Order: sequence, then structure tokens, then C-alpha cells
Amino acid sequence: MLGIDGATWGLIAAVLVASIVEMVEALTIVMAMGMTRSWRSTLLGVAAALVALTGFTAVAGYALATWLPEAALKIVVGTLLLIFGLQWLRKAILRSSGRKAMHDEDEIYRKEVEAARAAGDTRGSLDWFSFVVSFKGVFLEGVEVVFIVITFGLNADNVPVAAAAAAVGAFAVLLVGIAARGPLSRVPENTLKYGVGLLLAGFGTYWAVGGLGIFTDDHESVEWPGEDIALVVMILAWWGLSRLLVRALRVAPTTTDSVETVPTTAGGAA
Repeated sequence: MLGIDGATWGLIAAVLVASIVEMVEALTIVMAMGMTRSWRSTLLGVAAALVALTGFTAVAGYALATWLPEAALKIVVGTLLLIFGLQWLRKAILRSSGRKAMHDEDEIYRKEVEAARAAGDTRGSLDWFSFVVSFKGVFLEGVEVVFIVITFGLNADNVPVAAAAAAVGAFAVLLVGIAARGPLSRVPENTLKYGVGLLLAGFGTYWAVGGLGIFTDDHESVEWPGEDIALVVMILAWWGLSRLLVRALRVAPTTTDSVETVPTTAGGAA
């Protein structure tokens, strides 16, 4: 369709969903600060975070694109993606097996509001509490999206598509958040995070193995048999392994806390 191959569609899906998940978490923090304390200071914090993210993106993207040959880029970025994806998968497996509480935006929003109210009144024209919390929340969640955009974009040699997918995800969350005027608790974050973890682990394995060609005489990337089909096999393999782990770790339901509790003003959790 439109001349886009399977790997590119996978790239778009991974970046789009990751952007949605991270921006939902950032939006929860921004909404809590703005509606409880000061929208002006909160939005200034968001703007400062976006400027910092722009600089981070430029520096990190330039460094990776210019310092590493193709095979080295694949093995470095693939390994980082694999590690990053396994972190997402680990939490998804623990949640699915009942060993970790589910992520709940309503609960996180409530805790952020409590922390904002407990911080006391602001002095001066800028509310530093809402500014700092909003800056940290947007920046930390944004760094994860930037990392995924840069690594996917460079390895697939299609940074514009990766960046566009991230922008679409962020814009969609912003529009829905403005309409809802509150945390987007109906977004199936736990399922989306599971999917992102599988995609990151699958792409990470695919690219890391491809980069092993740097250790050969010609230093060329290793070509997978079947190319896109091999990528699908990698993703399915991680899915199968994750389901086996969920089955092995599954515990009986209890009446204990059923939602994930996170430190307030921490910027969310994957």
C-alpha cells in the first residue's frame, strides 16, 4: 500500500503507539498542575520542556548519524532498543500475571492533585512548583519518544516518517485531552504498552543481529533471510515467550490494591 513495506509500517505503529502512551502520561501531570495551581506556569514548563527536547533531539540524532557506520549503528541502536523493549515487556508481563498493579491514570491524577495542593501557595509571578513538575513530566516522557524516533528512524533510514508518527500521536492525545478536560483513563495503556514492548524487542533483536556484520571482514550488515518476514517472526517469538512467562508467573486475584501506585510528580512510569 502506497509503496510502504512491512518494516516501515511496523516503524509507524511502534512510534505512534509509544507517542500516545507517553503523551497520555505527560498530559495527566499537566492537567493536574494546570487545573489545581496555575495554567500559565504549567504551560511555561511545557514550553521549556519542548525547547529542551528539541535540543536533545538535534544533538543525539547528529551524534548517532555521523559517528557510527551502518553496521555499528544497527548493533548499538538495536541493542539499546532491545534493552528498552525488555523493560516495557517486563512490566507488561508482571501486570498481566497479577504480580504488578495495573497502570491507572485516574489514580495518578488524584495523587498529582494532592501533591499540588499540599505544596502551598505560590509567591511571585511564577508558580515554580507547577513549572518544575510540568517541565519534568513532559521532558522525561518526551525523551522516551525522542529515543524511539531517533533509533527507529536512523536504522530504518526514515527519520521523517518516525517523527511524523510521533507528532500525530502527540497531537491526537492533545486534542482528546482538551475535549475531555481531564486524564485519559479510558485509553487502554496497559495493552498499548505490551504492544510497544513487543515491537521494540522485535525490532531491537532484528537490528542488533543485523549489526553483527561489523565483526566480519567486510564490516557489512548481516541480511536476515526473508527480511520483513524475519522481523514478524521475531515479534511473534517475543509474544510467545511473554505469554509463557505470564502463565508461569500468574497469581490468583486478591482484594489488595488493583491499580498501580507511583510516586507523585515523578513523571509517570512505563
